[in-house]
Amino acid sequence: MEFKSLFEVRLATYDDIPDILNITREAFTKYQQMANTPHLEALEETYSDVKRDIDTKVVLIALSDNTPVGSVRVEIFEDHTAYLSRFGVKVTSQNNGIGKSIMNLVDRIMIRKGVKSIYLHTGSKVTPLIRFYYGRGFYIESTDNSRGYIRAKLQKDYITY
Repeated sequence: MEFKSLFEVRLATYDDIPDILNITREAFTKYQQMANTPHLEALEETYSDVKRDIDTKVVLIALSDNTPVGSVRVEIFEDHTAYLSRFGVKVTSQNNGIGKSIMNLVDRIMIRKGVKSIYLHTGSKVTPLIRFYYGRGFYIESTDNSRGYIRAKLQKDYITY
């Protein structure tokens, strides 16, 4: 009897752009409802936006049985910090380890690239996401209301002094 991995996470290519757009739209439509916000830039992205991110950021895609089900983008800065954005998993694929697998690969890449801290923003009242990120080692660094809802800036430290 042969077993193979249920899913894989890899660097995205231009061929993945339509799937990344679909995953992002689905995940952020749900996020928009949960955060109770009228406007999200993630829902207005174009093919060129994702292409630019593939060219300038670490963009990962997760596949389950060769079907794209999750993605994330990470920008790495010269000061050895990084910013995680557009993290999403298709609604039908949530709560089965795909998000954790994506974040595990993000962690490995960040450590390999010498990143000392990674940041992200999420709705402070979106309990499932706050719980997920806390489980991955993030903590709330600050909050703001700049986008019309309370967003938490979360931080995870890789290198401590």
